[in-house]
Amino acid sequence: MPSLRHTPDPRLDAYLDAARDCILDVGWRRTTLTEVAKRAGVSRMTIYRAWSDMGSLLGDLMTREWVGIAAATRVAAADTTTPAGIAAAALSTVRALRDNELFVRIVELDPDLMLPYLLSRRGRSQEALIEILAAEIESGQTSGAIRAGDALLMARSLTLAAHGFVFSAMTMTDHGISLADLDAEYARLVTASLEPGPTS
Repeated sequence: MPSLRHTPDPRLDAYLDAARDCILDVGWRRTTLTEVAKRAGVSRMTIYRAWSDMGSLLGDLMTREWVGIAAATRVAAADTTTPAGIAAAALSTVRALRDNELFVRIVELDPDLMLPYLLSRRGRSQEALIEILAAEIESGQTSGAIRAGDALLMARSLTLAAHGFVFSAMTMTDHGISLADLDAEYARLVTASLEPGPTS
């Protein structure tokens, strides 16, 4: 299976675009490699040579989608080497994922597709996001802006927290607490967890 992170190929992007369109139109369960090939205007065997099944294709599609969102929010952030800067970028990523049309469509129609990544294993998208966050934390630690500690552990912990704000935020809203309130609390949580202590 090709790796989007190591062998970028414009043709694969076009095929993933076709798969994305299919999923938005009819959902994951009704999307087939044959339909993806039809939408992409290529033979079925062309798609089969790139992905052996829809599961591997979905893995590449989600990696491209979610990591692309994270990269874009990091570029837009003023500084991702301070607690406040990382918190702002993390919140932007959470909001963008939560509003992403592909994410929304999958959660609406086929939420069970997300369960393995929440209950039993990390996916490539999660690993990539953790790598980005850990690198930012390490940079902040070097300058003294972020507390000492295992950057990978800190990144994984913040990613766990983000899962709740991406997947379950709406379950915690009501007439007294809005989504904006929760998002502000998430930013405070990230900031506070990264700030140096009085003896750091």
